Amino acid sequence: MPTSQVTTIVDRLREHATFSFEFFPPSDDAGVQQLIGTVDALGPLRPDWVSVTYGATGASRYKTFAAVGAIRGATDTPLMGHLTVAGQPVGEVRRALAAYQRLGVTHVLALRGDPPGGGRFEPHPQGLANATELVRLAKSEGDFIVGVAAFCDPHPEGSAELDARILLEKEQAGASFAITQLFFSVDSYVALVERFRALGGTIPIIAGIMPVTVPSQIERFAALSGAAMPADFEARLRAVAGDRARFREVGIELMTALADDVLAAGAPGLQFFTLNRSKATAEILANLRTMPVR
Repeated sequence: MPTSQVTTIVDRLREHATFSFEFFPPSDDAGVQQLIGTVDALGPLRPDWVSVTYGATGASRYKTFAAVGAIRGATDTPLMGHLTVAGQPVGEVRRALAAYQRLGVTHVLALRGDPPGGGRFEPHPQGLANATELVRLAKSEGDFIVGVAAFCDPHPEGSAELDARILLEKEQAGASFAITQLFFSVDSYVALVERFRALGGTIPIIAGIMPVTVPSQIERFAALSGAAMPADFEARLRAVAGDRARFREVGIELMTALADDVLAAGAPGLQFFTLNRSKATAEILANLRTMPVR
């Protein structure tokens, strides 16, 4: 890892291929202890930053800020807070931004988010309409460096072309980088970048990587994100679905190969969706560090 002192995610992306970890706010004290244990376990890997997702309800949003505070007390690694607009009046969004400022968080991932109860997104009557508006608000409310989401596989409510245009709008509103939702094909990542660049987009697009370790993830990932696994990828996993240990081994192997492929294709960094666990992410990174640079 380079030793030069840089302070922002943008600086780090300019300097070297980054890697970072995403956590979610725990629901109870035991979860907090697991999260801190995961942060401690991953700390020696020296991530460029870590981030915490944003709760869908008032109570879970409070847990987001509590988790941010706990992580800040456990590591000096730069920290990014997520923020969504779904189900909130604009005043609550402003209060969340102020809370991040009080916690010393200067990076925000601006997301539209999904309704707390599920279903189709409808803007709050006193809220913001989308993530682009949230980017503008965050930039106007403080000295925030703002990241946004990108979609390698088309968003369920749009199309690949529309997703690229919306990403460009978010850049024009002030976003400095993007992080993809989970995906399973390097071709999907490359196609997203090409569509975006063809429109004039310039911000770096970090690849989001989700370790695959249990068979239930095959259907769950597709339901959550619309990211269907390529047929050969899924077939290799289903062939070992009856052997939990072997499934985990193959899953780590496949996601290591995907991470290596997207880095070789020019991805400026990887963000690991850890699910508040450390072992699989650490294994993938260890594998990557033994592979020759392409």
